[in-house]
Amino acid sequence: MKKKRTTIYDIAEKLNITASSVSRALNNSNYVNENTKQLILKTAAELNYKRNTLASNLRKGQSKTIGIIVPRINQNFFSNVIAGIEDATYEKGYNLIICQSNESQEKEIKCVNTLINQQVDCIVISISADSSDYKHLKNVLDHGIQLIQFDRVIDELETLKVINDNEQASFEAVSHLIEQGYKRIALLKGPQNLDIFKQRKVGYLAALNKYSLPVIDELIIENAWTKELGAEATRKLLSLPEPPDAIFASTSDFSALGVLEVATAMGFKVPNQLGILGYANEAFTELTSPSITTIDQFSVYMGRTVADLYFKEMENKDTLVVPKTISIKPKLIIRSSTSRKK
Repeated sequence: MKKKRTTIYDIAEKLNITASSVSRALNNSNYVNENTKQLILKTAAELNYKRNTLASNLRKGQSKTIGIIVPRINQNFFSNVIAGIEDATYEKGYNLIICQSNESQEKEIKCVNTLINQQVDCIVISISADSSDYKHLKNVLDHGIQLIQFDRVIDELETLKVINDNEQASFEAVSHLIEQGYKRIALLKGPQNLDIFKQRKVGYLAALNKYSLPVIDELIIENAWTKELGAEATRKLLSLPEPPDAIFASTSDFSALGVLEVATAMGFKVPNQLGILGYANEAFTELTSPSITTIDQFSVYMGRTVADLYFKEMENKDTLVVPKTISIKPKLIIRSSTSRKK
């Protein structure tokens, strides 16, 4: 049977005093006799009393809790963003509630409603892949809760945002491939309802244009953004009469891993016959053979930036929050999978 949580009323009943006296003693008030205060503290310890910090904070007009909603907790990028946020919130005495949408808008909406009901002070979110509207996010703002979007954002929703320069990162990545001598560069792209994947495609096309390479429709594959879908796309691409000589998995390093596994199984030599480039700098990209060239999004720093942005706005809580966007420049990490020219 679950043991009942001790309250100030239990302490008051045991000592035959008022609950208000117990509350004052636990808050170290000078209005309680020192001997009585020590007796109350001793009894609280004996009864294993734990202060309800949430209720206490809510009485002060805040919960000192931030909710985070990410598509997938098990991806290095999102877990590092959470770590960056946690570093900052720990210093400020805030708690975190972490939710996972699993790329489902239906689950994302449930997460948002749960966090609203928990009366969090702020919701930090990277939207799910199948997001089609943002009524549930407007509901956050309607409840007077701060909303910060990161990485995958809805531009039309005027909130604080922390993003990467996805277009420039992709442009530099594809330019690197071209400079290594690759000419038929395939693109594995993510859902085009998400701006980040649109921007990465724009960067890919801009690099082809700069170097006067043609856009070949059959080398652009839709929604190949998991390891399994990346592998499936690679089988199709490498079976073409004229297969690509490089594949840019603009969606994720997991997709790039699927590319590498299939290419190796089909006998393609990486990087001489096929260059492979991923996105996100997942930890495993250093450990594969060959190691995978990727793009570092500075995810821990992004998380820290999100948290610092919130606390800066909190310091100016008497003024209206002005929507702003902070863009972090990613970095191309060149490894063996694309290093064809020594």
